[in-house]
Amino acid sequence: MAHLTDVWLGPLPELLQQSGDQGVVPVVTPAGDKFWLVCHHALARRVLTDKRFSRAEAVKPHAPKANDAQPVPDSMMSMDGTDHARLRRIVSGAFTTGRVAGMAPYIERLTDQHLDTMAALGPGTDLISGLATPLPLQVLCSLLGVPPEESHQFRDRVEVLFDISASTPQVKARRRLELVGYMADLIERKRQEPADDLLTSMIGAHDRGELSMAELLTMGLTLLMAGYETTVGQIGLSVLHLLSHPRSYEELGGRPDRLSPTVEELLRLTPATPLSFTRVATEAVPLGDVTVQAGEGVLVSLLHGNRDARAFPEPGQLAAEGRDAVHLTFGHGVHRCLGAPLARLQLQIVLDRLLRRFPTLRLASGPDPFVWKDGQGTRGLSRLLVDW
Repeated sequence: MAHLTDVWLGPLPELLQQSGDQGVVPVVTPAGDKFWLVCHHALARRVLTDKRFSRAEAVKPHAPKANDAQPVPDSMMSMDGTDHARLRRIVSGAFTTGRVAGMAPYIERLTDQHLDTMAALGPGTDLISGLATPLPLQVLCSLLGVPPEESHQFRDRVEVLFDISASTPQVKARRRLELVGYMADLIERKRQEPADDLLTSMIGAHDRGELSMAELLTMGLTLLMAGYETTVGQIGLSVLHLLSHPRSYEELGGRPDRLSPTVEELLRLTPATPLSFTRVATEAVPLGDVTVQAGEGVLVSLLHGNRDARAFPEPGQLAAEGRDAVHLTFGHGVHRCLGAPLARLQLQIVLDRLLRRFPTLRLASGPDPFVWKDGQGTRGLSRLLVDW
């Protein structure tokens, strides 16, 4: 496995600048704590399914930390066992393949509207602000039941919670309290005027005693925050990869049958989330050539695992016909991303509509057609200027 030197990957945190050849390597996180970084695909899958690597232990006060942008303890992403299964069961029905497929016409209409605006603005427009940012926000607001005119209540605050270097813990705490306040108000309004949306369904689960008020608040914010920032990043990163390899974009336009495997390859090659959430070993666990001791932290490099030549021959190449192995971008095991079908559908629709409307789409001429976000827990672009 080579170093991650692909120029199109953009800036990577120091702990990801590893060769990964050893499979499991010691690293020091931005928080100053020591972790084991898992880089091999097979070992990554093992960590993500082994109950001895705990998420609940990783959010305890004295656990080793990767950064200060970690989920709170009452988040579904911070739980193990029956608590995790209980919360996941409450919301999983909204993310089944069938339910998500039913959202396709709505997502297609939104995408077409944004592309109409892009076409009217003309070449040189920014695909991030014009499409990649507003689309996932509108989709998640519709799913959860947030009034469209209120999306600004959390849009700007969410990015602060995801950054790992620019804002202070105090700023993050203030933004989180503001978001919790908004969600509490929205829940109360939903009680007065129930609707056919996920938040109303979750309120019903709370009333039946299936989750606490704190869990209800956290769940609402978690679904919005995690699904928004990562999907914005994934759309921008995927389009950038195709436009930086123009032949791939051109060939995809003539082969709609390759859209689905290409989406999976783009998810593999350039994941918006490069690292798993932290886990802490509850006992000594042999892992590759090392033994992780009880209390030690483990991180899975999804980026390395997705480019492990043992699982993906010629890992840096986009295989438009698809791969046998499954990428790690949405995780693996019981914590696998609930929103994977919805993120995948949005990416497929965006690429399909772009190819139809702008078959000659390309990076804008001139200096700096794209700008990377920096200091974020997720990967993404703050600007992507395009011509056609």
